[in-house]
Amino acid sequence: MMRLVVAILALFAVPVLAQSSMPPAPYAYTQLEDPALEAQAAELMGTLRCLKCQSQSINDSDAPMAGDMRHQVRSRLLAGESPDEIRSWLTARYGDYVSYEPQVSSTTWPLFAIPALLLIVVALILLRRLGKRRSDGEVAE
Repeated sequence: MMRLVVAILALFAVPVLAQSSMPPAPYAYTQLEDPALEAQAAELMGTLRCLKCQSQSINDSDAPMAGDMRHQVRSRLLAGESPDEIRSWLTARYGDYVSYEPQVSSTTWPLFAIPALLLIVVALILLRRLGKRRSDGEVAE
């Protein structure tokens, strides 16, 4: 009975040990040797959201997923891809949420349209109330 319990516990411990022993990606914490490329990488990484932290850019996050994303950005820059191509690839892979600068598309248009509609509604309400007060004030005189 005791062997069975130990075997079951060992089965549960294996995935935990495997995750903690994974080394970080090579460019996760290592800057590029070319200062111009590293500046491009830093600028791009500052505009990409960490999918685990959700409130930090991948440049600021210590999450393993952010490290993997930093590695992808740096290695793709080294391969000759432009920052726009890398952003497009990450957006295609992780969705529009990964970018702090979303593009207008069929899924993101409400982000841009709803604030404008709310401003129009508020302006109409204010104009109507102010117009009503002016007309009430003229009638009273």
